[in-house]
Parts: sequence; structure tokens; C-alpha cells
Amino acid sequence: MLKGISVLGYLAMAGGLVALIFTRQVLSLSPLVIVPQAAGTALMIWARITFGRRSFHAVANPTEGGLVTTGPYHYIRHPIYTGVCLFTTAGVAAHLSWPAVLLWAVVCSGILARVFCEERLVVARYPEYREYAAKTARMIPFLF
Repeated sequence: MLKGISVLGYLAMAGGLVALIFTRQVLSLSPLVIVPQAAGTALMIWARITFGRRSFHAVANPTEGGLVTTGPYHYIRHPIYTGVCLFTTAGVAAHLSWPAVLLWAVVCSGILARVFCEERLVVARYPEYREYAAKTARMIPFLF
């Protein structure tokens, strides 16, 4: 069940982002958009490099090799999803419209579905994740 929900979350996240790109509602030449989008992209790259050679799957599936708790994972548990949220939020704020907000909500809903599914699956595989989660924010330090 969790894996199925995670696939739907992935499709919502990826589909919403692709729709935002094709409808030209996520990119901007404004520095007020470029700076947070660059920060979000840098966070995603940093997290991916820290995560190492482990592969990414459309299905939330804990990988072999133990928990990664270094790099951005030292501060937040889901830095790649945080980077995607930062990227899309900045872009949608620059192109504020009902269609853009709706697509942003689709992206963020997909991310939240993935986050909660992944966490339950990771706890089942790595019980020490509970201790890590108790001292690390999901996506936004001190808030969430």
C-alpha cells in the first residue's frame, strides 16, 4: 500500500513540475526567483552527491547501506524534496495564478505523500531512523 502511494506521489510531483515547466509558470529572469531556485537546485545536488551511488526509484524503497546522516541530511531528512519545494514555490510565486497554484499544490502533495511513505518504510528497515528523526527536521528546521 505504501509503495503504491509513493508511486502516485512521485507521479504527482514529477507531473506537476513538468506541467509548470511546459506552461511557463516556474522559471523567471527575476533575481528574486533565481536565487531561491539556485539554492533549491544546489540543495538537491548536494543531497544527491551525499547520498552517493544509491539509485533513485519511483517506488519509495529504502536502499542498502544504512542511513545517510551527513551533508544536508544532518540538518533535514528530505533535502531533495525540500529543494524541489523551494524551486517550485519561488517559480509559482513569480507567476501567481490559479493554474500555477493548483500545479504547485499537486507537486507539494506528491512530495508530502512520498515523505510520509518513505519514513514509514525506512523505519521498518532501519529502526535507528526513529532516533535520527527525533533530532532532525523533516524539511524545514524548527518548523516541519
